[in-house]
Amino acid sequence: MTAPVWDELVGQDDVVSTLSAAVAGQMTHAWLFTGPPGSGRSNAAVAFATALQCEQGGCTTCRSCVTAAAGSHPDIAVINTDGLSIGVDAARDAVRRSALHPSVGRFQILIVEDADRLTDQAANALLKSIEEPAPGTVWLLCAPAVEDVIMTIRSRCRPVLLRTPSAPAIARLLSERDGIDAEVAHRAAAASQGHIGRARGLARDPEARRRRAEILALPVGLRGLGDCLRAAQRIDQEATARATERCDVLDEKELAGLKEAWGVEDRGRRPAGYAGALSALTKEQERRRKRMARDAIDGVLLDLLSFQRDVLAAQLGAGVDPINADVADDIATMAGRTTAEHTIGAIDAIVACREALQANAAPQLALEHMMSRFLG
Repeated sequence: MTAPVWDELVGQDDVVSTLSAAVAGQMTHAWLFTGPPGSGRSNAAVAFATALQCEQGGCTTCRSCVTAAAGSHPDIAVINTDGLSIGVDAARDAVRRSALHPSVGRFQILIVEDADRLTDQAANALLKSIEEPAPGTVWLLCAPAVEDVIMTIRSRCRPVLLRTPSAPAIARLLSERDGIDAEVAHRAAAASQGHIGRARGLARDPEARRRRAEILALPVGLRGLGDCLRAAQRIDQEATARATERCDVLDEKELAGLKEAWGVEDRGRRPAGYAGALSALTKEQERRRKRMARDAIDGVLLDLLSFQRDVLAAQLGAGVDPINADVADDIATMAGRTTAEHTIGAIDAIVACREALQANAAPQLALEHMMSRFLG
């Protein structure tokens, strides 16, 4: 019987077996968790850290487990970013922390949630500590794929591959653990395409379900180039607005913290060095806004991709379950209106748009180009 701490790792029996064996004694000082978005890389790393610190291997009820789950365990540090990259300063702070002895726990554990976002300088700063860590120090790195982490680091880590959990497994988790209605859980699980966090968000938030329904209705409503331009503008504006809503609160809190740290009043002279610190904070906040807006657009593109997949499956008579069964009428309409070749072209356009955004293309222009290709 596995420890309760592993219950959130849906459909990851092999991973749980490997990590449980490590907790029992088959330990390595550096690990690299990889898997597709939503597979639970960070959850697995946190669960592993919790189990390592717990005297009972992850009971979830002792003080160590409770503080680990709350993110307040003094010997578990999480390094992440809301921006586009993790810089060398954050990496050096992590290295300094990694040299400390555990204060209350059994290990000093550092979790790098987005190891693929480490800059080359940051990765080089971590390398020596990962290669020869201090006694009792454990590094847990997370990335979408092994290849996303530079060779010198990944070669020193033990790989742990997580797989995309099945829709039925996610639906059971939502229904049994979160008390969500079975039908809502099933639809959310199918729509999430294996992303547990997204499934939970869709199941709990009617507004998220409404936004998704509007996104899936876009392809059916395109009749001309004007519709394409308006749809692209809407996606871009809504993504920017959502990023702004989230970032304004964070920006205000961070600015207040910076002023307090530097002893800055609303009026009066600024201490030497404050201007540079403010500039650095402003640039990081701008990068965060850009990333959040881009991530919001990418979520829209994934929904559109799943819709076009369902259309293509219907056109080919593939006999597979649709991802978006709740919009079956629109899928049937599109399948009858267009050809399989046209649908493949639309899928290619979505993939090209995602690649363009990753290369820092202007979002609205990339979206306009994609939408225009939806017309054939």
